[in-house]
Amino acid sequence: MTFPFKRLALAAAAAVVAASALALAGPASAETVLRIGTVLAPNDPMGQGLEKFKADVAKATGGAVVIEVFHNSQLGDTTEMLDQARAGANVGTVTDVARLSSFVPSLAIMSAPFLFDTYEQADKFALSDAYLGWGQELKEKAGLVMLASNWYQGARHALTQVPIASPADLKGIRMRTIGAPVWIETIRAMGAEPTPIAWGEVYSALQLGTIDAAEAQPTAIWGAKLYEVIKHVTKTGHIQLVTALVVGADAWDKISPANQKIVRDLAVANGRYASGLTIELGKKALVDVAATGVKVSEVDLAPFKKAVMPVYSLLKLEEEAKIVNKVLGR
Repeated sequence: MTFPFKRLALAAAAAVVAASALALAGPASAETVLRIGTVLAPNDPMGQGLEKFKADVAKATGGAVVIEVFHNSQLGDTTEMLDQARAGANVGTVTDVARLSSFVPSLAIMSAPFLFDTYEQADKFALSDAYLGWGQELKEKAGLVMLASNWYQGARHALTQVPIASPADLKGIRMRTIGAPVWIETIRAMGAEPTPIAWGEVYSALQLGTIDAAEAQPTAIWGAKLYEVIKHVTKTGHIQLVTALVVGADAWDKISPANQKIVRDLAVANGRYASGLTIELGKKALVDVAATGVKVSEVDLAPFKKAVMPVYSLLKLEEEAKIVNKVLGR
């Protein structure tokens, strides 16, 4: 601790927006409505955090800003939701920041391998001047506003059908990952063949053998019932999945400055709330996964850490890593 968006996808998203303008309209008394989608289940910590965020915003703004929450990919996968937001829809999502690095390359550092040791470190960096500056750049270049980048989803572990003890054991294994360069190169450096597919397709792909493995955080393993289609969870923790709550700039700019501050502050606060749930429920999730018969194993991380070091130079993230270390005082 992306892929470029296609013009065709943006055009399609714009058409969807135009065709469903009435459906996107909120209550007449609302200053604006933000429809926040996630690919995760309602009981996932991110889903619970979004529901609390929804209630807190309604109360704090007196109903002037309305948050609507959609779980389980109801608004599409993460890429589709970002496309909708960029096309002008009142849509937002919780996304891994690396997906946004096609616009602002420095943002990929948030998903760099073995960079953050704790959530507190990631939370501190997400509120640093350097990171917030990249966030402003994102609005200018991509029309996306990061309300908060401290929504922690947990450490990503290797999910396989065979036991894993070293990078050599991953050779030839097709592993699902997020379709962003830092994720792809991390998985490749770890020894597997990175295979980006939508999260909603992971269960069936594992079940059918389209992919051999995946990588995910404990709460998502449990929430998506991946324990039904894998045999091993190896606790590599190769990436700390720290995600951002992102909305389209067009919708955001309709909100008054006073309410923008309220929404941003609550996004940060509820990011910490959801992250606390992630940490708490993640421990239980691994216990529950193990109880189903899946083998949950510790592993010597040294070979994996060594294997992924070239990712920083390959993606030209050395300077960003130095900035992180400076912010964290290490």
